[in-house]
Amino acid sequence: HYQLETGMLRPGDPADFVVASGADPFQVTATYIDGKPVFREGMVEAGNPEVVPLNAFQAKPIKSADLEIRGTEGLYRVIRAYDGELLTDSGTIYLTVNDGVVQNNIEKDVLKIVVLNRYADARPALGWISGFGLKTGAMASSIAHDSHNIIAVGTSDEEIAAAINQIICHRGGVVATEQGAAEVLPLPVAGLMSTEDAETVGTRYAEISEWVKKMGSPLQAPFMALSFMALLVIPHLKIGDRGLFNCDTFSFTELKAD
Repeated sequence: HYQLETGMLRPGDPADFVVASGADPFQVTATYIDGKPVFREGMVEAGNPEVVPLNAFQAKPIKSADLEIRGTEGLYRVIRAYDGELLTDSGTIYLTVNDGVVQNNIEKDVLKIVVLNRYADARPALGWISGFGLKTGAMASSIAHDSHNIIAVGTSDEEIAAAINQIICHRGGVVATEQGAAEVLPLPVAGLMSTEDAETVGTRYAEISEWVKKMGSPLQAPFMALSFMALLVIPHLKIGDRGLFNCDTFSFTELKAD
């Protein structure tokens, strides 16, 4: 289709290929790079080369007060996320106010979502999201396509701030927090990759994902879903470091819908 010099293996081609047990299910049993096995029988054989982390992380720790949404009660826009989908919908919900601060609604699965620019000391962008289902705690990540700012969802400003500050402390990572406890997978290489071996990273990622599910999330891959909520080119409603974004009109929009 793209007229590239690639396709079936030919003499002289780099011997980069995988061995699979069959087509259905497609289970990779071995991986070869330049003709040398780098993965066989569930074990990585490529080794773990030393890496000097390169990173651009200028975000400063935040306080829970930085995440307050002040306003009047009424209809507010909500990003509606779905399991296994990159597409989101734009919905509305009536939210109440306590001491001038707009409240989330955990019972109706309306949680706060935050995007914080990690390349500069900036104010966090705030919004509401449904579909993540958390009943307690918060989750945050520095994997947020395409800009890879810090993105977080949680049940309270205190929990979200704690999760974001863990990301800032480690200069990147995947984290879940709950009532003062935190589980972290540091990602010191550009805030996207680890210097640990694949087995360690895979195990740790799975453990943190399971913890998020125990906090109430029904999503099969909650951190994967979170990473796409700031991708402003996929309809219909997303959030970037400058605020809520309407992908249909390709413009920023207000939180208040009435």
